[in-house]
Amino acid sequence: MSVLDQISEELQKGKAKAVKELVQKAIDEKVSAKDILEKGLLAGMDVIGGKFKNNEVFVPEVLVAARAMNAGTELLKPLLASAGVKASGKVVIGTVKGDLHDIGKNLVKLMMEGKGLEVIDLGAGVDPEKYVEVAAKENCQIIACSALLTTTMCVMGDVVEAAKKKGIRDKVKIMIGGAPITQAFCDQIGADAFTADAATAADLAVKICA
Repeated sequence: MSVLDQISEELQKGKAKAVKELVQKAIDEKVSAKDILEKGLLAGMDVIGGKFKNNEVFVPEVLVAARAMNAGTELLKPLLASAGVKASGKVVIGTVKGDLHDIGKNLVKLMMEGKGLEVIDLGAGVDPEKYVEVAAKENCQIIACSALLTTTMCVMGDVVEAAKKKGIRDKVKIMIGGAPITQAFCDQIGADAFTADAATAADLAVKICA
């Protein structure tokens, strides 16, 4: 088994220490940082994302796999930067103002990072203006909003309006998700996309950024 396949295998098992050692081994063997990232780390997260979508693994497995991926990417960051390898897209994510639930949001972030996207996490209770300000400043292609309460989901409409006011509505796609959210609600507020689960959200985000 190649060192890249080994990285993918150990990442799927959530073995952070082994992943780190194998990434270092691959670097020492002069494997390119881009290949280590794409054919090792991201390939492993892809398998986990697919299994998560099919209910073959659950949140704890995703979290340990993501931790293993982060252990590997720490070693790669300086090499990727010097090789001029950029993330395949940029997303700003957060749970909307008035809502402090972040488990779903964190999962979406992990899945997006697992697809090679750069994700700026604003945390929970985020003002509509804050999303838009960061998206404009950082040249994000996507604003991703999460809500778990029916009382806070209307704030997502304010995010759409804030993007219009700032003049970036044509440059940024607005993705929404969370337990009470539906496609009908997405259409009603003029957002661009709704997905029902984290893995689908990550797949869609990659398509949008491409």
